[in-house]
Amino acid sequence: MKFTLQAQDKNSRARAGEIETAHGTIKTPIFMPVGTAGTVKAVHQHELVNDIQAQIILGNTYHLYLRPGLEVLNKAGGLHKFINWDRPILTDSGGYQVYSLTEVRKIKEEGVTFRSHIDGSKHLFTPENVMDTQRVIGADIIMAFDECTPYPCDYRYARRSLDMTHRWLKRCCDRFDSTEPLYGYEQTLFPIVQGSVYKDLREKSAEVIASFEREGNAIGGLSVGEPAEEMYAMTEVVTNILPKEKPRYLMGVGTPVNILENIALGIDMFDCVMPTRNARNGMLFTREGIINIKNEKWKDDFTPIEAESDLLVDQIHTKAYLRHLIRSQEILGAQIASLHNLHFYLWLVNEARERILDGTFYEWKNKMVVKLGQRL
Repeated sequence: MKFTLQAQDKNSRARAGEIETAHGTIKTPIFMPVGTAGTVKAVHQHELVNDIQAQIILGNTYHLYLRPGLEVLNKAGGLHKFINWDRPILTDSGGYQVYSLTEVRKIKEEGVTFRSHIDGSKHLFTPENVMDTQRVIGADIIMAFDECTPYPCDYRYARRSLDMTHRWLKRCCDRFDSTEPLYGYEQTLFPIVQGSVYKDLREKSAEVIASFEREGNAIGGLSVGEPAEEMYAMTEVVTNILPKEKPRYLMGVGTPVNILENIALGIDMFDCVMPTRNARNGMLFTREGIINIKNEKWKDDFTPIEAESDLLVDQIHTKAYLRHLIRSQEILGAQIASLHNLHFYLWLVNEARERILDGTFYEWKNKMVVKLGQRL
């Protein structure tokens, strides 16, 4: 993997760059649609390519490990071939999913024992076998195994967890560096900064992560319930330390406003289930603000879903029709809303990139965050 920094905003830390991978080039800043189990929910691959113009998607190690399972993925030749996707893929390590299984998992130095949410079967994730699993899945960018602490989190627990995450990182790197990719192309390992919302722990973690000198770095443990101001403060602390010449990935973030503010702090890569999950519940993100399409006010609004959009479904379907579909729980409603939201997210990061390149990002960002957070 190669990262090229192309431009830096003069009034913020926002930057534009390119990440070269075996499956193509990613222009940053970038949003990665979440394809948890090998599919971005309600969206077909040809729509991801042609309508949304997604450059990279994300898969989840925990879910793919359980179903369809490593044997199937290996026989298929990896996730790219299994889902017929020839662009880059990133997989997270499953650490966040295991963290969320509070009642059915035990964390020890060896790793994490957990029970499947599907059938209750018992499994063990270790730094070593998570590397092996991600080799089988075959993503271009893979994540180190870490513990994602909850919010709020006791300082002593956060410190102990952080130290263990760093020991696990050493084991991940040793395993990754002693094994080979399975499908004839390179994979890249990103470490993850942790430390909850404690400045000294975030600083310590960022320094440790940077010392491993991997090709890119991630920031985890945010967007787990903390106020946005805490998220921004911790991101700023970390981007002060992580090397500028490597891409920075803020995991699980977030709202459109979150994304713009974190781009301004020097983040290059984002992912979040929000655009698709909220779409299925009738929440639309637009350039003028947020629409709850279930509301009565849209019942007889026969204007396009978003007039400024160049997405075809935004032009050929009306707000009234989409409201009808969502309220009737028609599958087409989830499809149209998901397409719209993902298209908007990709438009947002691409527009941010263009503004960074032409030197107008900061002023544009300040205007947009006011509009994007309002309810219409």
